[in-house]
Amino acid sequence: MTKITLSFSALLLGLACCVTQAADFTVNGPDGKPLPLVMVTRSATQPAKIDDSDNGYATSGKLQQGSFETTRFSDAQGRVHLPDSPGDHQVRLRKPGFKDVVISPADLATPTAWRMQAETDPKALAEQRPSNAWTSTLLVGRDDLKKEFMAQCGFCHQQGSAFLRRERSAEEWSTTIKRMVRYGARLSSEAQKEMPALLEAHWKDINAHPERVPAATPWTAELATASITELPIGDRFSQMHDFVQHSNGLVYVGDNLQDRLYEINTQTGAYTVYRVPPQPGDKLGGLLAGRLRDFPKHETYQGIHSLVEAPKDGHIFITPSYQRRLIEFDPKTKQFINHEIGSGFYPHTVRMDAQNRVWFTLALSNQIAVYDRAADKFTTYDLPFRTFMEKMTVKLTPFFFKLIGLGLPITNWVKIDHHSTGVPLPYGIEVTPDGKVWIARLHTDEIASLDPATGVITMIPTPLKAPRRLRADRDGNLWIAMFNESAILRYEPASKKFTPFKLPVQPVGSDTPYALNVDRKRHQVWVNGTNSDSVHRLDIATGQWTTFPLPRKATFTRDVEFTEDGRVLLTSASFPSWHIEDYQPTLIQLNPNGPTP
Repeated sequence: MTKITLSFSALLLGLACCVTQAADFTVNGPDGKPLPLVMVTRSATQPAKIDDSDNGYATSGKLQQGSFETTRFSDAQGRVHLPDSPGDHQVRLRKPGFKDVVISPADLATPTAWRMQAETDPKALAEQRPSNAWTSTLLVGRDDLKKEFMAQCGFCHQQGSAFLRRERSAEEWSTTIKRMVRYGARLSSEAQKEMPALLEAHWKDINAHPERVPAATPWTAELATASITELPIGDRFSQMHDFVQHSNGLVYVGDNLQDRLYEINTQTGAYTVYRVPPQPGDKLGGLLAGRLRDFPKHETYQGIHSLVEAPKDGHIFITPSYQRRLIEFDPKTKQFINHEIGSGFYPHTVRMDAQNRVWFTLALSNQIAVYDRAADKFTTYDLPFRTFMEKMTVKLTPFFFKLIGLGLPITNWVKIDHHSTGVPLPYGIEVTPDGKVWIARLHTDEIASLDPATGVITMIPTPLKAPRRLRADRDGNLWIAMFNESAILRYEPASKKFTPFKLPVQPVGSDTPYALNVDRKRHQVWVNGTNSDSVHRLDIATGQWTTFPLPRKATFTRDVEFTEDGRVLLTSASFPSWHIEDYQPTLIQLNPNGPTP
């Protein structure tokens, strides 16, 4: 046996020796009658101890054992079953309109019925509601300004969470906005001047009148069969940005702020962390060294962003957004291989084609790149510019990066218009079954197609704003997340037809879908409910939506993957993670049809 196999066996033996704890009980309402659709979450009172000797993180290359948190929903008779689990646990009961209940391990020892009490305080009722309910009250009657604000100030963290909706002065908001612009927000110069006073007045008014916060999306009967597990990984300074479900059965998650790759067994909760090593000459913060100079703790030289598996050999390709390179990881040898691009800026979303080529966007240089593995060669394609000034701005990006690296607030000196001229931002990328490459360009409200055989690029305007990420279904149609429109689009290349689908959220139009993915096997589209602590499922054949609420408040997700057996994978990927309830990022597994491991 290898050392890792022996360690893993020891972990399993230790778990088997622990006392297991199951829970079968009924949840009742204030009247003593069974209460359906209660979110029941069980967590260990003493989570598994990891070796966190690497600056507070799991030691690189050492197998760790995490602790699952399990969530189920009570059925029509208020009944809940939680499967066996070792050790002592507490259980939290949560349902909109009712007070949270926390049940101690001692009280869980005897099967019984638990009673929830109705919440009547308007402030407490409002605080139960997710971010989208709060942001629906913002900038009413100023639709264009609201869409700009949500597009530029809602892609790192939620705007209506408890952390953001508290009262601040206009001066505090102005300082915060300037820092966010340095981090990468493209809020127009006009909006930067106008928003501080508007935000101060708005949150002061809403906090004084919480009854104005509307009810959120109702929970539906489908939840009674669903099961969710969460595996805590990283800490409040992490950002679990993107991940990939590998053909070896493991999940690989990238911590964008700490340059760590998590290799996770989703059946057992065992995981290993691998530090992505910087290269000689790399600076903390990479080519954007001054961007996070005031962030309390980060160890990012690379900024690992998006991941994809190469079907030919199972290697994982990673885009490091803070460098001009592509990183290759071999899951068998655990070795990282660096491929220097030599040009372009901000490697972003990455996909593979059938010819074993790696395609990715270069977001800040307005390019698409491809790495031909057989030839060991990079090729870049320039996307068209909207204006000559935009072309000049993009060409000056290396100079701007140097100024940012010196700590100069160049991003706060440059005038930004409402169209984000100068940063068109090619974002998501996908390869359709016919071999064509498709790109979503966020700030120009366009998608683009690239024919690899000819190099011809075709730009296609979208009928909705802010296309962020896109995926293809089994028929070759594209599904596109429209970030500040609370909607997704289907584009059919054969007919050149767009069809919009509004997300099934309440209040209407209040979500910000960061990404989506298509479960081709089941012909479903799953969409990140980034502003609503949820994930949405669209059945393509019937057009029916289902929304699944997630256990933690301020759960900001930005990627979706699937397992062969139908589980849906997400990560809570807020930047920073201290926005999340309990300040804890997690790997989330949702099984719509029954228990998860």
